[in-house]
Amino acid sequence: MKRFFCLAISILVITNILPAQIKDIIYAGTSSTRGSKGIYVFEFDRTQGKLRELQTLTEGTNPGFLALNPDKGMLYSIYGKGTLTDGNGSVMAFRIDKATGLLTKVNEQSAGGKGPAHLSVDPKGRFAYVSNYGDGTLSVLPINKDGSLALASDFIKHSGSSIVVGRQEGPHIHSAIPSADGKFIYVSDLGIDKIMIYKVDENGKLSPADVPFSASTPGAGPRHFTIHPNGNFAYSAEEISSTVASFSVNKASGALTALERVNMLPKGFIERNSAADIHFSPDGKFLYASNRGHESLVIYKVDSRSGKLSLIGHEGTGGKHPRNFMIDKKGEFALTANQNSDNIVIFTRDKKTGKLMPTGDQATVPAVTCLIQL
Repeated sequence: MKRFFCLAISILVITNILPAQIKDIIYAGTSSTRGSKGIYVFEFDRTQGKLRELQTLTEGTNPGFLALNPDKGMLYSIYGKGTLTDGNGSVMAFRIDKATGLLTKVNEQSAGGKGPAHLSVDPKGRFAYVSNYGDGTLSVLPINKDGSLALASDFIKHSGSSIVVGRQEGPHIHSAIPSADGKFIYVSDLGIDKIMIYKVDENGKLSPADVPFSASTPGAGPRHFTIHPNGNFAYSAEEISSTVASFSVNKASGALTALERVNMLPKGFIERNSAADIHFSPDGKFLYASNRGHESLVIYKVDSRSGKLSLIGHEGTGGKHPRNFMIDKKGEFALTANQNSDNIVIFTRDKKTGKLMPTGDQATVPAVTCLIQL
């Protein structure tokens, strides 16, 4: 009788735990065109590989990029146009319901510039970094104890240009990525072909690092940037040239030293293309980057000792213009955000080979531009 009672309790506990293990929350940002409602909240069922829409938030237009502050239970989103009247973009803070993943707006601050394109959160949860593509500016927004956003503590405006007519006539900041310890941020400026490196102090003030930038190949157009989980290497998706540039990282000074530069496209492909997003697998063994034009994810194997990349292959994204994608935290799935075909496509991922396989399932989201997993 005692053994039966213990077994019954075990079954009850497993039954109660199971839903939390097999279901995740995915947030999707959009460009608010072609009928998009704004931010979409999905439940992702891992056993079936399916997305189920839970909520949409319609306030503001163009919530194009999202970032999480998991320690404070918050999600932040940039907006091309929010509810403020200063003529700039804005950033909204949303409280995440712990039980459901649903969002409630907390507050809103100015992005400090025009055409915000990217948002990131300091690993210590102190600041949000807003990259304004339109006028080449960067804003630092302190994060309050309750997770809400404060007025900007610092503001940077780049200057300069590069060689591609119509794309590089002035600065266009496309992303700002903090180091794992939060001491530095790497600011990719497509317009001036530089990755600027700033030191961050405890008050949210920025100053040039000892080596203040890494110059990209003229006409490359650095867009998104990612740092290997071991912190020793970093990689830049170069939008205009469709290349990935790799660097060794000096953790003490933040300096970048160029290692190599590899093509993101298969041999013989000559049509128009632009690179977009870039992410590691959770174990750091594989690197993925998205091609808009070839409509694919390129897959590389990463040598953890040298940082060198070896091409594994390409996987079609199942749609057009994959502006963003995500590798899930367990490394079992990849999801692509195909902006121009209005769909999120789901892939299973082989952890040993890094290769992707479409599941055949997808979700319709008009002008989807960003995916992030709670």
